[in-house]
Amino acid sequence: MDERRWYVVQTYSGYEKRVEADLRKRIDAMGMQDKIFNVLVPVENRRVVKEGKSREVTRKLFPSYVLVEMIMDEKSWHAVRHTPGVTGFIGAGTHPMPLSKEEAERLLSSVEKKSEPEIEIDLKPGDMVRITSGALKDHAGSVMEVNAKNGKIQLLLNGNGIKAEADYQSLEKI
Repeated sequence: MDERRWYVVQTYSGYEKRVEADLRKRIDAMGMQDKIFNVLVPVENRRVVKEGKSREVTRKLFPSYVLVEMIMDEKSWHAVRHTPGVTGFIGAGTHPMPLSKEEAERLLSSVEKKSEPEIEIDLKPGDMVRITSGALKDHAGSVMEVNAKNGKIQLLLNGNGIKAEADYQSLEKI
């Protein structure tokens, strides 16, 4: 008996979620639950800060790819390969290559992390900013260091050479 393994399926760009939904429907319609077990589009959540405004975005870790856990045989290959939007399996020629157990475990563990989304801040050292709230409100300075993990920005305030730390949400680029 073949064992279930994870395979990487290539899709048209931007069709990953559609392929995931269509493949789930095909699995149900064709009664393939005993051969195709899981369909996954690996994504990560990030908090993007641009012009002082914060928003959460979801990004695909592997654009144009979907992971499928399945037992590979002619019928399951056909079900996946002929799903609209699928361009093929990753592998040598016509032979799909499964992920190694180590690759699959590493990939799945990184996808399953449920930590706070990483913060992406559009400021860099040298940028000029104004503090919009707090004790130093209306002071301007230049960015010395950006710490995206905790959302803190190190500043050198203009005119007096004082170093200060501010939350990314309390700054605006000038």
